[in-house]
Amino acid sequence: MSLLTTTGLEMRYGAIQALRGVDFDISAGELVALVGDNGAGKSTFVKALSGVIQPTGGTIACEGRPVTAHSPATARELGIETVYQDLGLCENLTVAENIYLGREPTRGWGPWRRVDRRRMAAEVAEVLGGLSVNVPSPDAKVARLSGGQRQAVAISRCRLWRRRLVLLDEPTAALGVQESERVVTTIGDLRGDGAAILLISHDIPMVMRLADRIVVLRKGAKAADVRADEVTEHDIVALITGAKEISDEP
Repeated sequence: MSLLTTTGLEMRYGAIQALRGVDFDISAGELVALVGDNGAGKSTFVKALSGVIQPTGGTIACEGRPVTAHSPATARELGIETVYQDLGLCENLTVAENIYLGREPTRGWGPWRRVDRRRMAAEVAEVLGGLSVNVPSPDAKVARLSGGQRQAVAISRCRLWRRRLVLLDEPTAALGVQESERVVTTIGDLRGDGAAILLISHDIPMVMRLADRIVVLRKGAKAADVRADEVTEHDIVALITGAKEISDEP
């Protein structure tokens, strides 16, 4: 059974239809890439899955059970975490404070209740230690981290809370070659935990390297859903631009 499915998902903004009957599914441990040109509907689709917006049509189901009144809170309850392109990190806080942001453990009771920073540091150090790249100390300020390290911090939040589905929005945007490679390794670590990953990216070579399947959106509709090992980079670009339809002969 699929971990998450959408059936006929639609989103209208007045006269503008951003999503047009999108059917989608992803299973546990699967990495699916979502690609498309600017304005194809990728961001709208991710916002619908993460509960930020309410679709105007269609359904979302988790393990076969319909999801109603979807919101960011219900998404977290279902084990869905979104890592947006801007990462949503607070530069004035430490690595541990960012990973726990809004979910800090406490100790004591009543007026003596305090944030348990020792527990935070220990648990974050364990999560970071399980990554295959050089990662910062839990006490380091995010403002001093490189782009790749910040991505590692954002992804570590998903590992700590054991998310079942992670939506990664352009994780290597504006990063250099070495930093991008570190992020790719970190994504592999996350997948090794058994999480399903929806990867939104314009980096077609990276998509071809990492994805099991590639879903192409064009003008709000699903143009293709193909296995990565059955197509070429040229095929994907042609599907994105409309130069090729999935029914075309190779």
